[in-house]
Amino acid sequence: MTGSHGPRYTDRPLPAYRHVPGQTPHPTRDPEGHSFDPPTLSLPDLNHENWRKSEDYLFGIDLFNEGYWWECHEVLEGLWHASGTDSEAGHVLQAVIQCAAAHLKASTDRHRGARRLHDHSLRHAHWSGSRKLGLDLEAMVRDTRSYLTIEEAKPARLELEF
Repeated sequence: MTGSHGPRYTDRPLPAYRHVPGQTPHPTRDPEGHSFDPPTLSLPDLNHENWRKSEDYLFGIDLFNEGYWWECHEVLEGLWHASGTDSEAGHVLQAVIQCAAAHLKASTDRHRGARRLHDHSLRHAHWSGSRKLGLDLEAMVRDTRSYLTIEEAKPARLELEF
């Protein structure tokens, strides 16, 4: 899977490879991983902090759009915990995380798991509303569903509205 190569929200370099479980070195646990021994960072609560200024959030969106779905999940999971898993921002982040995981599962021909993750993402998107943290969540879940069900469909692309 290649990325969209569209406009990016950060200048942060992309990882050396897209991690696919069972096919590439685990990024954080394998000494050959692209993110082995990452630094510990203090992450913002996106319920109270401006998402437009969160380098990690913007980079997570870049990772999604470039097809680094495992890496997107990892970056956004930290923000999800920092924001509170049952908060409005937490539901938005969980919806994106689950769409990323659904894309990853679909790309490895694990379609039943991909559909299950998509269904979970849909529930989180509905809990948080249609447009939060700059994202059109309805478009994200719709485009993810298309990617999972239509052979020629391209992966979902997340476009932030500033």
